[in-house]
Amino acid sequence: MEAAVGRFLVVGIGPGDPELITRKAERLVRAADVVAYHAGVRKQSHARRIAADLVPATAIEEELRYPVTTGTTDHPGGYVGALADFYDDCEARLADHLAAGRDVVLLAEGDPLFYGSSMYLLDRFRGRFETEVVPGVPAFAAATAALAVPLVRQADVLTVLSGTLPEPELARRLADTDAAVIMKLGRTFPAVRSALEQAGRLEGSWYVERASQPEERWLPVAEVAADSVPYFSLIVVPGDTVRKPDAKRLRSTATVEEAAQAPSADQRTRAAELTVVGLGPGPDHWLTPEASTVLAEVDHVVGYAPYVNRVPQRAGLQRHASGNTVEVDRARLALDLALSGDRVAVVSGGDAGVFGMASAVFEAASDASRPEYADVPVRVLPGVSAVQAVAARAGAPIGADFAVVSLSDRLKPWSVLERRLRAIAEADLVLGIYNPASRSRRDQLVQAQKVLLEHRSPDTVVVVGRDVGRAEESLTVTTLGELDADAVDMKCLLIVGASSTRVEPDGTVWTPRWVE
Repeated sequence: MEAAVGRFLVVGIGPGDPELITRKAERLVRAADVVAYHAGVRKQSHARRIAADLVPATAIEEELRYPVTTGTTDHPGGYVGALADFYDDCEARLADHLAAGRDVVLLAEGDPLFYGSSMYLLDRFRGRFETEVVPGVPAFAAATAALAVPLVRQADVLTVLSGTLPEPELARRLADTDAAVIMKLGRTFPAVRSALEQAGRLEGSWYVERASQPEERWLPVAEVAADSVPYFSLIVVPGDTVRKPDAKRLRSTATVEEAAQAPSADQRTRAAELTVVGLGPGPDHWLTPEASTVLAEVDHVVGYAPYVNRVPQRAGLQRHASGNTVEVDRARLALDLALSGDRVAVVSGGDAGVFGMASAVFEAASDASRPEYADVPVRVLPGVSAVQAVAARAGAPIGADFAVVSLSDRLKPWSVLERRLRAIAEADLVLGIYNPASRSRRDQLVQAQKVLLEHRSPDTVVVVGRDVGRAEESLTVTTLGELDADAVDMKCLLIVGASSTRVEPDGTVWTPRWVE
């Protein structure tokens, strides 16, 4: 007969007030054979203190004391190595109890699966032993209760953020949400406060320290001294802080119908300039100084979400992100905002005039049903295009005459694309191919390759650039005959050389300026 094994029970005990421990958590702790809890370096366990009155005198106690709580350690594997060894040791100690048939209750502050350390042991024991998780009151719920301020209403979006995020990313996310909770403060507080200010969310944000505990205190974030922020603290940004006149219409959550309401005649007399900005292929240092200046001054940024996310957040900036196939709707929103007198930038990756938003803006502005759009001055700023970036990485493949084509057939039939590809191939031009393939478009590049091979040698040089300018950048030099279409996706741009395009021994690709 097999010996019985114990159960591993991860029990949430709330943020600090013992009266917030659930009845189920209380029952399991009182019945535990083994009670385990984490403790900081040279600190008493906060979890053990919360549950002090519930731990049975007969229970075996296992204190899991961290070897390090910051990134500084002399462990040969660094911080990560020290923590890995720590959890290995914790696992071995608790596994011995479980194998001996003892139920182990691991106390978890707040809720176990909400930034909780207990999840790492749960991952190790799941599948080996019977496990159960008991939810607990999270710290942010206690904090909002202490403030007695509504966190979210109706369709508000709540975002929970870690204060360890990079400051620009934190500011962007704060600007893009209705309500927020920011955890993990302590030494991160100065950057978090700065991010709130950049996002225009500092006013109305609350700092809460040791929620539900006897030492609990709360005050506006703007009044907090940076050197007085302990780990057991968080920031609450209520959704009500974005409810200013017309804010809902101006935020990115506004519907196209709401945003497209015709402005009044008075508004039309105050139209501001709309600037279409090319952000370049990715790196910040490829953004032109002119573009940076404009983005630092506008009231609104409109664009495809990944491009809007590249614009640094600052106080007073409204962001309007949308999907990838609503270019004209996006342009109309920008024109409406400009008509109201606000300064607006529409952003595109690469150069806005090369398969970007510039054409969509002019298309929307020419709508005969909206003659007031003619009152909006539109200016287009150039940016580094993707074909330039890939060509520069390869050498100088577009150093002579070249053409560019988008293989997307969303706005034009394949028959037109095929005719253009044949003409370019017959003219022996270098060809830059945008949008070569996507998850739903896998045949176009295969067909384009066949069309080009009818007029070009299989040895024709092909450059495949993926994510050029980003950390994941790769550059492949191949031939038209050897091109693997299955390995190409929307992150790629292709340059198909002319008959004169050359590859040097070091891999440099260039096209002579002369034609023999």
